[in-house]
Amino acid sequence: MTKNELRREMKRRNLSLTAEARAERSRQIFSRVEQLPAFAAARTVALFCALADEPATQPAIARWLAQGRRLVVPRVEGERMEFFEYVPETLCDGAFGISEPGAGAALCPPAEIDLVVVPGTAFSPQGARMGRGRGYYDRYLSQREFRGVKVGVCYAHQLVGELPVEPHDVAMDCVVTECGEAGPSRIAVPR
Repeated sequence: MTKNELRREMKRRNLSLTAEARAERSRQIFSRVEQLPAFAAARTVALFCALADEPATQPAIARWLAQGRRLVVPRVEGERMEFFEYVPETLCDGAFGISEPGAGAALCPPAEIDLVVVPGTAFSPQGARMGRGRGYYDRYLSQREFRGVKVGVCYAHQLVGELPVEPHDVAMDCVVTECGEAGPSRIAVPR
């Protein structure tokens, strides 16, 4: 399959999940993220506001906020993505129909993020990630200032044997599905 064919197939599979299956699988995924030692050690966690074909993040966001964890979410402006403090009142529809922080949200420098939860169209057990093709996460995660642990999240059917990797692609430290964790390393604490 080409990258675009794989993207279409994964989107089709993701959208074919019932609301109940999506909610349960998402709960399992983020419960597994919470079990990572790197998550326990993280002071600032970056994650995404989910689209309909991604694991649902809202329950995890609510739970992590209730725990007093500092959360930051992305905002896209042109070719640039940056993370801002998660404040529900500042959210608005942004790029690609994704909820994102609006005007007045406080910018979080890359060096302050201890762990980032990253969506993807497909992942390999070795940590390779295929996104939606725009490169926002690859550019952000390759910044010299960013030193956080990179945790890819997806449904189990999105974990494929191998993916084509290009020089600019940034690998995940681990990938978490509703069935468990895979990755080239078992990160204990943020670097």
